[in-house]
Amino acid sequence: MAKLNKKWVVLCSTAIAAVYAAGYMATETQASIDQSAPYVQTDKSDMVRGSTKSSGQTPDTSANVSSSKYKDGTYTGMGRNRRGSIQVEVTVKNDNITDVEISDFAMHYSERDVAGLPKEVLQKQSAQVKNVSGATYSTQAFQDAVQDALTQAKNA
Repeated sequence: MAKLNKKWVVLCSTAIAAVYAAGYMATETQASIDQSAPYVQTDKSDMVRGSTKSSGQTPDTSANVSSSKYKDGTYTGMGRNRRGSIQVEVTVKNDNITDVEISDFAMHYSERDVAGLPKEVLQKQSAQVKNVSGATYSTQAFQDAVQDALTQAKNA
């Protein structure tokens, strides 16, 4: 009877390991897929993939272009890793980050863990936030998402 129990333990352990490995590989493969063109959002009504949508108005680029760090507007950034993805909307006005919102949270952990990070971005005016203990992957994905949005906002 003791030998039978050991066989079942080995069989069950092997099955659990196989399921875990399959899940890990599927998640890792999904995370390694190249990101598609980023979303740029200049206002709530015209989100365009990979470019900005022209409203027929020509922006005045002659004033302070070289001294400006960011273009005013709302930009959508995406951060991904093997635990999921986070999408944020970052609003920039007069070279200041004025608003950060998590618009889509698809991580394996609770959004509650990173709920304070948008406030930290506003305080630091940077994507470099402190790591949240127990939510390292979520913190990294959030940082990547904010950095993605800020990269879009940079002047060329």
